[in-house]
This record gives sequence, C-alpha cells and structure tokens, in this order.
Amino acid sequence: MEERPMIKLTRLNNQPLVLNADLIKLIENTPDTVLTLVNGEKIVVLESIEQVIEKIVEFRRRILSGLGLSGAGITLPPVQGAPETSGPRGS
Repeated sequence: MEERPMIKLTRLNNQPLVLNADLIKLIENTPDTVLTLVNGEKIVVLESIEQVIEKIVEFRRRILSGLGLSGAGITLPPVQGAPETSGPRGS
C-alpha cells in the first residue's frame, strides 16, 4: 500500500483532520495556528506551529527511511524529542 503525505491534526472543535502535508503553503500563529493551503483555503488547528512542523518532518523522515537513503551516506538529523537511530554517518 502506498503511503500518502498525510498528517493527523485536530480542528478547534476537537474533530480529527487528516491533511495532505504537500498542500500546506503557510503556517501562521494568530494566536490560533492557521494553515494556508496552496489553493488559498485556510484551516485552523489546535496544534502549535512547532507540533505541525514536527508532524511534517516525522512524516518526511519515514518516507526517506523507506527509500534506503541511509546506505547512500545521507544522514538525517534527529527529530527533537525522538530517539536517535543508529546508521552510517558521513564524514
């Protein structure tokens, strides 16, 4: 099964939302977190800007790890708060 670029977020009314991370153009804190999509639609979520970014980075990390890039000498920095994984390090 192909994994899609989706992240799980929460609307202000506590309803879950699954969003294609590739469609996010801009993230603002006004004081709520407002996502502006590439089509101009705005979505307000409970998660902070940092949490949204962390979800996007973690998703991308999972995708890249599935491509076998660790054998190509590419090392991804650890996500803050996530355990480090061992692998080859470039010099």
